[in-house]
Amino acid sequence: MAVSAPSLTSSHAHVSGDSIYDKLNSKWHKPALLGFMAIVLAHWGEHLVQAYQIYVMGWPPAKAGGILGLWYPWLIKSEVLHYSYALVMLIGIWVLRKGFTGTSRKWWTAALVIQFWHHFEHLLLITQATMHHNFWGKPVPVSILQLVIPRVELHLFYNSVVFVPMVIGMYYHMFPPVGEEQAACNCSLHQHSLADARAV
Repeated sequence: MAVSAPSLTSSHAHVSGDSIYDKLNSKWHKPALLGFMAIVLAHWGEHLVQAYQIYVMGWPPAKAGGILGLWYPWLIKSEVLHYSYALVMLIGIWVLRKGFTGTSRKWWTAALVIQFWHHFEHLLLITQATMHHNFWGKPVPVSILQLVIPRVELHLFYNSVVFVPMVIGMYYHMFPPVGEEQAACNCSLHQHSLADARAV
């Protein structure tokens, strides 16, 4: 009888610890975060190039499509592309959130909440494009905040307010404050011991 209980416990731990979700938030967390951040930075690059094309080179917004837009202008005009990226961002932030702890999780969660709203705005845009019916009597699909802020500036703003808490969350994830729970991954660049926590 004493033998069966530990075997059940170890079997349960083996099953729960082997899911892809658990691995993404423990031993795979660091490479998953690096891959996800590479996607985020590539997207940021597109927005920054687009802003440069408009504000420095003087291109009209309709012609400024970032790097991809130089070769695939039809792709940049597709609401499917923009919605897909917003969805990838939302899923990525949500899936990798479990690997964060303490202060880092608070900042990462802030990014998740903001990205949820950003995703909702893109959902409105793709809905209008799919239905071929624009809301608010506008000639093109528009989101709620786009009623008062032009699209290019609005999405630069959205990407900024999602990216900043992500970066802060990553910082506290890599350099956790003394006394906070350690994450189950190897992302931290320094580990605190219980002795460090007690000394504070």
